[in-house]
Amino acid sequence: MLLGFVILYLVVSIGLGVYAATKVHNAKDYIAAGRSLPLYMVLAMVFATWFGAETVLGIPATFIEEDLGGLISDPFGAALCLVLFGLFFARKLYRMNLLTIGDFYRERYDRKVEVVTGIAIALSYLGWVSAQITALGLVFNVLSDGQISQAQGILIGAAVVLMYTLYGGMWSVAITTFFQMIVIVLGLFYIAWLVSDMTGGVQPVIEHAAQNGKFNFWPQLDAIAMVAFISGLLTMGFGSIPQQDVFQRANASKNENVAVWGTVLGGLAYFLFAAVPLFLAYSANLIDPAMTGQLLAEDSQKILPSLVTGHLPLAAQVIFYGALLAVIMSTASGTLLAPSVTISENVIKDFITRRKHMSEEKLLKMTRWVVAGFAVLVTLYALWALDKETGIHQMVENAYKVTLVVAFVPLVAGLYWRRATTQGAYLAILLGLAGWLPLEFLAPDNAIPPQFVGFLLSLVGMVLGSLASRPHQVKAA
Repeated sequence: MLLGFVILYLVVSIGLGVYAATKVHNAKDYIAAGRSLPLYMVLAMVFATWFGAETVLGIPATFIEEDLGGLISDPFGAALCLVLFGLFFARKLYRMNLLTIGDFYRERYDRKVEVVTGIAIALSYLGWVSAQITALGLVFNVLSDGQISQAQGILIGAAVVLMYTLYGGMWSVAITTFFQMIVIVLGLFYIAWLVSDMTGGVQPVIEHAAQNGKFNFWPQLDAIAMVAFISGLLTMGFGSIPQQDVFQRANASKNENVAVWGTVLGGLAYFLFAAVPLFLAYSANLIDPAMTGQLLAEDSQKILPSLVTGHLPLAAQVIFYGALLAVIMSTASGTLLAPSVTISENVIKDFITRRKHMSEEKLLKMTRWVVAGFAVLVTLYALWALDKETGIHQMVENAYKVTLVVAFVPLVAGLYWRRATTQGAYLAILLGLAGWLPLEFLAPDNAIPPQFVGFLLSLVGMVLGSLASRPHQVKAA
């Protein structure tokens, strides 16, 4: 019966996606929803897209295994990204009337910078989208009591997300995520209310966590620990700023004020509500310590689903899994669309048209083909990561390293430093990659994280390259 309700929810989501397709008449509708969305829908998209599988399954698992300091990248870094983007980037980028974030690099620098950053941005989504598809596989595995393997669940989940994203595009994301945000908030609050009755309230859970050192946050007072802490914050806090999904939500707003405050308020809502899954998962230590201990040794990401399935009534299970699916699918659809748009608009379009104008109809068709192709790539990556036993939280954390070292510095300098030049962008990208990639493969657990080295060298490259270039080569942002 529970599996039947879940299937019904998936059918409703696909139906909403099909309805959204009726609003798509051209590429601008598909990519930016006609730049017509009000504040409540932009806020819902920002919140529901970022409140993904890692927030409900990955972050609580990391918290139980480590402590609050283990969450520095997400939700702390993630919320920092959204607030910073809203306050310092959304208004400037909205006024430029761009279709994608990659268009900025072409307008401010040149085609080569656009292609390299576009590829980097698209690659960064492999981990994030795969984390959502992996979580869908986990849900199907738990709900079927192991009859559907997690690998089979990944294939089913990927097919469902592709179906309702492929045709509706950004309109599909907007409509489904608004519906899904309502399910997420009401569903998880209801589950938290039931669980708090079983633990004797919220206070015993907080006291238990405090006694076990789970609220330790700040690093030790030595240089290496502090650099690692700062790097964890910046990898997601800065690395996720030059992302198509963040830009896309702001750019779909009906005006620049909505772009700013929809992003900021969505980020704050995400940060505050991320505490609910932490409370739910940690409550398992009080309700069923034997189960918690067993799953900590096997797969800590299953603690919360197992708690709900084993200790809550059927109605609550239906609500929880409905909310969990809403969480995963809202993120998966948006993060599947974003890199596909970047690849089609900023990487392959000019190669196909040979710099001739491409009609809206052809661009729309090409983007849909790329969405389908990227969905296949993501599914293969998810299956590979499953075999390597990579955790959902880790998959998301790894996603933003490449954009931190390649795309962040050229974006900030292009918007806020008039002296930044194309040569500066070239050198920033080159030094960023040269500092990060070798260390990532040869010494990934180095005391100073590889992406932090790449980020610092990218800054050096932008400054040196720009100062060595002639001023008349600067393009206005």
